[in-house]
Parts: sequence; structure tokens; C-alpha cells
Amino acid sequence: MTKKRKHQEDFQKVKLKVGKKKPKLENATDTTFKTKAIQIPEQLKEDGVLPTQNRKLNIKDLLSQMHHYSPGVKHNALLGLKDLLSQYPFVIDAHLSSIISEVAAVFTDKDSNVRGAAVHLLQFLASKIRAEQIAPFFPLVSAHLSSAMTHISEGIQEDSLKVLDVLLEAYPALLTDRSVILLKNFVELISHQQLSKRLKSREKLSWMLSVNPNRRVTSQQWRLNVLTRLKKFLQAVVVGSSETEDEGLQEQKDSSHSVRNPICISWKLHANNQQHIQLFENGGLRPKINSSFRLRSLTSVMDSAEKGLSSAENLKGFIEIIIPLLIECWIEASPAQSAPILGNLLESETQQLMQQVLSIIHLLWKLTKQHDETYKMELWLRMNYLVDFKHHFMRHFPYSLQETVKHKKKDSCKSNKNCMTSSNSVDHLLLNLTLCDIMVSLASTSTLQTDSGWLDMIRKFVTDTLQDGSKLNSKQVNRLLGVTWRLMQIQQNKVATEPLIKAVYTLYQQRNLLFPVRTLLLKFFSRVYQKEDLRTQRIRSRSKVLSRWLAGLPQQLALLGLRNPELSNQLIDIIHSAASRSNKELLQSLQATAARIYDPLEGTLVLLPAEAQRRLVQLVYFLPCLPASLLTCLSRCCIMGRMSSDLAATLIGILHMRSSFAGWKCQVQDNSVNDVDYFSFLFSTLIGFTREELTSLQGIRGKPHISQTQLSPIRLYLTDLDQFLHHWAVTEVFKPPDFIQSRCITCLCGSTLFMFSSPETTLRMHVVKHTNLCQKLISLTSEIQL
Repeated sequence: MTKKRKHQEDFQKVKLKVGKKKPKLENATDTTFKTKAIQIPEQLKEDGVLPTQNRKLNIKDLLSQMHHYSPGVKHNALLGLKDLLSQYPFVIDAHLSSIISEVAAVFTDKDSNVRGAAVHLLQFLASKIRAEQIAPFFPLVSAHLSSAMTHISEGIQEDSLKVLDVLLEAYPALLTDRSVILLKNFVELISHQQLSKRLKSREKLSWMLSVNPNRRVTSQQWRLNVLTRLKKFLQAVVVGSSETEDEGLQEQKDSSHSVRNPICISWKLHANNQQHIQLFENGGLRPKINSSFRLRSLTSVMDSAEKGLSSAENLKGFIEIIIPLLIECWIEASPAQSAPILGNLLESETQQLMQQVLSIIHLLWKLTKQHDETYKMELWLRMNYLVDFKHHFMRHFPYSLQETVKHKKKDSCKSNKNCMTSSNSVDHLLLNLTLCDIMVSLASTSTLQTDSGWLDMIRKFVTDTLQDGSKLNSKQVNRLLGVTWRLMQIQQNKVATEPLIKAVYTLYQQRNLLFPVRTLLLKFFSRVYQKEDLRTQRIRSRSKVLSRWLAGLPQQLALLGLRNPELSNQLIDIIHSAASRSNKELLQSLQATAARIYDPLEGTLVLLPAEAQRRLVQLVYFLPCLPASLLTCLSRCCIMGRMSSDLAATLIGILHMRSSFAGWKCQVQDNSVNDVDYFSFLFSTLIGFTREELTSLQGIRGKPHISQTQLSPIRLYLTDLDQFLHHWAVTEVFKPPDFIQSRCITCLCGSTLFMFSSPETTLRMHVVKHTNLCQKLISLTSEIQL
């Protein structure tokens, strides 16, 4: 076979015959398919379990759209989610985990509209979700927040501050638990680490302020935004601490626990061993333990990083990082850098930045006082930062605000578009007071000579501000009084403290002061008086201004009346405290004003509530003298029903203790209560009429008397039901002492006191329907011996 024929056999063409099917190729693809109808009636129906919003999307649909690549779809999903949750709030509890995780994930989204919608949705959710509900998911929220704060995109960093505002407002305690991470994020927002060769050998990293020209705001405005949030965060840390102290006027911390628990003591129960007083539990102070042994607390097993700023090491480390950065911010914004000619005048934005700097330092100082080794911490702060603070902060003290006022075209200064004027408002005062608070905390009695220069500047500023403080609010007055108290503790001689007390008294004498301001001033004077009274007689030097203030308190109480019951209670407490210490000036003033205070018609006693009445009745015990006119007023208060029956019985008991029949073994007070006046008060109160009223009633014939009965020549006098019931209650509560001896035959039963000094005597009673009362009266009258 030739080669040609063999080649033709390999590639032989198949001939197709007419009417025959074409054979299939070996590599042919089968394109046939079969179809069947699918019925989905359940899927076409609306979901009856999950509610939907106006676009017929339920919670699962909206959450699934949060993963969409399109920013518009995610933005609409966030808006729809807010609409759905506002209509059906119960959906939040059922899908809380999914909602929190999906919303937190878009904190770092590239689109600004999506981030803005997420912030609005988070703000809505914060008002619906309690802290204990979101607590299990808060680590995830905090992680996304930290990621947003440290993101490379400037827009995401700016929006992270908005998220931080929402969380600080709604969940401050949960956010402060992550303080170690978040504080580092705050530092990285305004600074970066120095990586020079000379700093590589140092153990601690150094930070310097960073400048980013790509931001939409200036570097100073960005730092102001960050420092404002840092201040809010530190405020939440201070509030959440175990033992915090109020700003301004605050007690010196004698121990780690100084919460006072008042206890009501009933001397009758205490005398009968039915009430036991626990000294330390109710006194608020715990006994000091000299031993250095301490039980291990539960927090000792925690790492120092987990403790946050509650650890002294962490707090020191953060102070070493943030204080130099804050000083750099101050230097850039200080008036010496901007315009040396203006001196201590500040623009509005500059003043705000400097205020945030000082507020952060002040909060850090407060955190240092919460540790056990407070004295060592104060020495460390003074040694490291006093020189820088004096050089930068006190250089232009005090500071004032400079305003930019835009005038109209018709104004006289047409050439200048803006006229610079010094503001007379008190907006700058908070800056100066915060600076004073920081500086005086670094001073002490031992360093008085060294610090006398800048302390005199602060003392002059405080004195001038108090003397011209008509427009001060409560927050500013609180700071002023706090600085004043600290200055008085540093230099405790009368020459230095008397001008400060006089300046506070000048502010106190002004009229139309706000109630919170008046309350703060009262607390300050009360604290100064108690501190002065604790000194021994040998070194005690009475302040004339303080004595004048004490002497004016009773008159203020009489004038105040019912216009401000809360302020009246504060005055009563201070008067009671000074009277119990036998303050001569106050007791003399109280004696002179007692007739007005205990007036039965318009006196302070009958106008105030029951608790204040009880305190005023207790003040009767401290009065130097109880004349007949005052006893008449007190008797009328008991008779007229202006005080309760128990309080009337208490008043009678107090007067009995002041009388000569109390059984004192020694002469306590000479001629404080006359025996005749005491008997007159006692009988007038128990009869229900004064001597003049009883004489007048005996002289009346006919009405209002009932005709004389056949049983006795006694005439009956009709009284009002309420008056009778009150008188009955007074005489039931009070038990007359056994020492009463008189020529008058007395018999006490219920609310009726019989006094027989003549054949015709008026009997005070009320005609009632109860037969037992009438029978008791008949049985009593049968025993009467005229």
C-alpha cells in the first residue's frame, strides 16, 4: 500500500445520504434541559413575626444591607434602622447584639454621610438602651472607637470625637473602664513620638505636638476639640472614682472614707438601754490602724494596666506625657506669642484653649489626691512642675478676655472694621480661678517664704474679686471660696486671714444673691467658725468679722420667715451649732430676737415646717434668759395649735429642765426661768387659756357659756373641735411632774384641767356625742371639793 492511499484512509470524508440523520460528533455538548414550575406562596406573603418599616424591610434586611459596598445603600439602611426602631422599640432588645456590632463597624467607614448617620443612630440607641444592657457588648464598641480615633483618615478621627461625646453622655462609667487605651489615643490625636537618635537611648519616649495641614480646621482648633473631650473624659474618671471631693469648698481628707451617716437619737430610749449608738459606723470616720499589715484586696490581683488612672504608676506616667504637651499648647496660645503689646488680654479661642489646658491639669491634681500617698504625690508634682507653671502660667496673671466688636457704618470709628476692647464680663474669671486652684495646691506652710511672691498675687486677686462679686454665679463662688480656704490654711495668722474673711463677708452682705451662692457662703462661714472653735483657748484669736456674721444670723432668720424654707433650715443649723458651743455674741443676738422668732402669729416658729419647728424649740434650751413675755408667746404657740402635740410636750419638758425644779445638783444657770413665770406658762398651756383670757371669760354672762348644770356650779365653755382635739392631745402626751404643789386644787384628766379658786369657775370643754367622755366628766365633777 502506498503512502498516498494510507493518508486518505486516515482523513476519509463521511458521505451523508439523503433522508438519514446526521451522526453526532464525539465532542458535542448536550444543550437540552427540562423545566418545572415552582410554587412559593409562603415567600410572597409578608413576614408576620418581624415588623417592617415604610419600605417593607425588616430588621434582618436592614442589617444585611450594612455590608453593602455602596455608601448610599448603607446610609439608607441606617436611616431605615432608626425609623424601624423608633416605631418598634421592642426590636432593640431582641436584636441588640447584631445592632450594636453593625453600627459600631461603620465608625470607620470611608463615607462621611454613613458615619454621620451612624452617630445619629447611636445617639438614638443610647436613649433606649440602659448601661447594664450594653455592658456585655461595650468592649466591641470601645475597640471600634479606638480604631476610629487612631485611623489614618482625618475625617474618621473627627467623627470619632462625636461618637465619644455620645458615649460619654450615656455610658461614662463603662467608657472610663477602658481609660488606659483611650488616654493613649487622646495623646496620639494631637502629638507624635520623637524618634531622633539622641532620644533612642532614653527609656521613656518623648512626645511633641503634631501639625497636619490636611485638616479642615486649624491646628489650634483641632487641639481645642481634642482637649475638650479629654477634659470630659477625665471628669467622668473623677466622678466614677470611689472617693471624690467637690470642687472649690471641700473638706480636707483625713481618711480614705469620710461619708457621714446621721442618726436620730432618742434620749429616753438611750437612757433605758433600748438604743445603742455605734460610734464609728455613724460618725463617718474609721479608726486609725497603726499596724502596717493590710489584707489583700480584690483589686490587687489586677494588672496595673487594667487599673487605669486608679493606679499611682499609671497616673504618674500619663502626667509625665500630657503635662509637657499641655504646656506647649499654652505657649502657642499665650498672649506673649500672639501680641506682646496686649499683655494679659486674650481672644476668645485662645481663652478657651487655655481654659481646657488648666481644667485638665486641675482634674489630674484631683486624681492625685485620691491615693494613699497624697503627700508624696504633692511633693513630686511640686518638684517637677512648679518652676514651669510659675514661668508660663503666672507670667501674665490675671488674665482678661478681649472681645472683637463689629460696629455699624454710622459708627464713629469707620476706619477700623474691628475695634479691640477689654471685656468687663466674668467669662475670664473661671480661667483665673482654675489657675489659682492649681497653684495653691502646690503651696504649703513650710514653703510659705519661697512662694510668697505669687501667693500675694493670688491673694490680691481673690480679695478684689470677692469685694466686687455682684455678678458671680455659684460655680465661680465655689471656686473662689475653695481658693480662699486653701490660702487661710497655708497662712493661719490673723493678719493674713482677716482680710480674706472680710472680703467674703462683703459679698455675703450684698442683696439679691442667688440661693446657691448664699448657701455656699453660709457653709464657708460655718466651716471657718468650726475650725476656729477647735483651737485651744491659748492660741484662739476670735475674728471680729466672724463674730459680726454670727450675731446677724438670728435677725436674718426672723426676717426670712417662710420665703425660703431651705435657707431657713441652714440658718437654724448654724445657729444651733454656735449656741451649743455657747458663743456669746450669737446668744445675745438670739435673746434679742427671740420674741420675733417665737411670735405666735407671724413668727418663724409657726411658719416653718415641723422639722424646722423641732430645731427652733430645741434652741429655747440655749437662751440665756426666759422672760415672762417669751413664755407667753410660747404658751400661745402651744394653745393655738401652730405646733404638734408632741412638740408642745417637748417644749414643756425643755422649760422644766431650765427651771429650778429639774433636780440639778449644781446651779447651772442663775435665774433663767422664774418659778412664777414657769407655773403661769404650765397652767396656761394645760388649761388652754392665758390668765387674761380666763379672767375675761369668767366675767362674761350668758353666751358663749352654757347654762349652769345641776351637778355643779361650773359653767361649760364651747370650743372648736380642732382646738379641743389638739388640746386633748397635748395634755395626753404631757405628764405633769409630781412637784406641783399649790393652793389651787388641780385635777388633770384627758384634755380638761380643773382649777378651783372660787365658787364660780369656768370649765373649758367641748360637748361631744361620746357618752364615755360625759361619764368621765360627771365622775370627776362628783369628786370636786369646792
